[in-house]
Amino acid sequence: MVPAFFFSKSHETTMSGSTNRNTRINSLIVFADIIISCLIFVVLHKLTFGFWELTKDDVIILLSSIILWSYLLKRFDLSKIYKTNPHSYILRNYVSAMLLGLLGLVFITFILKIQPRRFFLIEFVTIGFAAFYLFIVMIYHIAQHQRARGLHTSNIFIIGDKNIGSIIHKIETNTYWGYRIKGIITEDSEVAEKYNRYPIYSIDNIKEKLLEEPIDEVFYCLSTLDNKMISNLVYLCLELGITFRVSSQILSLTSTKAQIYYVGEMPFFTFQNTPRQNLNMLCKNIFDKVASGFAIIVLSPVFILTAIAIKIDSKGPVFFTQKRSGLRGREFTLYKFRSMCDHAEEMKDTLLAENEQDGPVFKIKDDKRITRVGRFIRKFSIDETPQFFNVLKGDMSIVGPRPPLPSEVKEYKPWQTRKLSMKPGLTCIWQVSGRNQIPFEQWMKLDLQYIDTWSLGLDFMILLKTIKVVLKHDGQ
Repeated sequence: MVPAFFFSKSHETTMSGSTNRNTRINSLIVFADIIISCLIFVVLHKLTFGFWELTKDDVIILLSSIILWSYLLKRFDLSKIYKTNPHSYILRNYVSAMLLGLLGLVFITFILKIQPRRFFLIEFVTIGFAAFYLFIVMIYHIAQHQRARGLHTSNIFIIGDKNIGSIIHKIETNTYWGYRIKGIITEDSEVAEKYNRYPIYSIDNIKEKLLEEPIDEVFYCLSTLDNKMISNLVYLCLELGITFRVSSQILSLTSTKAQIYYVGEMPFFTFQNTPRQNLNMLCKNIFDKVASGFAIIVLSPVFILTAIAIKIDSKGPVFFTQKRSGLRGREFTLYKFRSMCDHAEEMKDTLLAENEQDGPVFKIKDDKRITRVGRFIRKFSIDETPQFFNVLKGDMSIVGPRPPLPSEVKEYKPWQTRKLSMKPGLTCIWQVSGRNQIPFEQWMKLDLQYIDTWSLGLDFMILLKTIKVVLKHDGQ
């Protein structure tokens, strides 16, 4: 495994400032993207409407798109050419920028009461995205080809011990990164012997060698972090205008990716194996609000009929409320249509012997406490629909692990509590995979599988399967 490097917001953010050459390239990329944007807008306008002349509204949209795109280029570092970024990283950032750009243009046209022709904005942004992405990939390929030929390379020193093998192998294999090893600084005799094809120096001589050699970057790859040594090297490299990178085995302890998080001006290394609050999570939250609001409006006749049926069928309130554990264990009040007799919770202790589910959860298939209406609304999952209000409030999501009772959480094993690291939902993998037929521990593993593999696409698939389960009357 290649050690991850400290001080990296992306794959290759450095402590020192960009060189003049990189600054010029970045500026040229921004300028080229703006020119491409203008050309696409004008040509698309001609092809769509048959004339070259732009109206006042067209000019406003074009200028807004230029300003917006210039901001997004900077926001997502799209104008910078990094040595080691894969195409997937570039594509992800361009897709994010495209979606935000489209939303931004729609918002601007709404505020200014501009009515662009049908689908014109979508076509403009989509074609622009394809052109920008192809352009930047072409620039990357040109830069990589030049570096592989020995042009625009960076001379580096590597400070390390027996763990530097992986980074040396990667640098030697990926010549298009443009790194040229000019020396290895080590006190380990085995390392010195193994890599004697490179000049070997002592750490005591590093200042002298940095002054003698044209070195661009220094990689610190020792197994242990020596704060005093690192501080001295940082100040030395900054004094000489040399980029300094630090690697640590602590970042390789787990498969979790680490990132830098700032509290004020204090940097913290952050390890997180739950979905980050990025654009995809923002889209998920927006979808939750919009979809739950829409569902409440559409289902309002069902709510009224269900409430009437519950009141006619049995004594007690229409809604059943219960404390549940949400995100990070925060308790909230969950809403359901009452499907049991009024004092069902008080009768629970007398039915514990009939529990059909293992673990701390309580489930009985033929529960005598369920009313006639309750059995019907459970069959069609109507009893769960008031939880759209929980989603609208922000306590829950439409898709996510089901919220447990606080009493159940107290009996969880440590690894099972990670289920609470994501906002609970109306439906999840467990709901569409057999529900009560699944043992408790497997249920927990399915919830963690959802968290570990989460994506908007996975949410969409679970929603489709949930609709299928509801239509098959498989609610339990």
